[in-house]
Amino acid sequence: MKLELGFRTDIIVEDKVIIEIKSIEALAPVHSKILLTYLRITELKLGMLVNFNEALIKNGIHRVVNKL
Repeated sequence: MKLELGFRTDIIVEDKVIIEIKSIEALAPVHSKILLTYLRITELKLGMLVNFNEALIKNGIHRVVNKL
């Protein structure tokens, strides 16, 4: 899907889940809001925000939902 809005998501899986990948010291609230905006634009329900700059990857995974 091509949108001319500056929309640049990292991965869309099976047209159901958006995965946004980061590798930063700490996630800021703006990162979740950006993912939520992507979910609203695509009308998808679920997004995963993944920060690879964590000692345990499970601590870097955050779930973001749209209208649930």
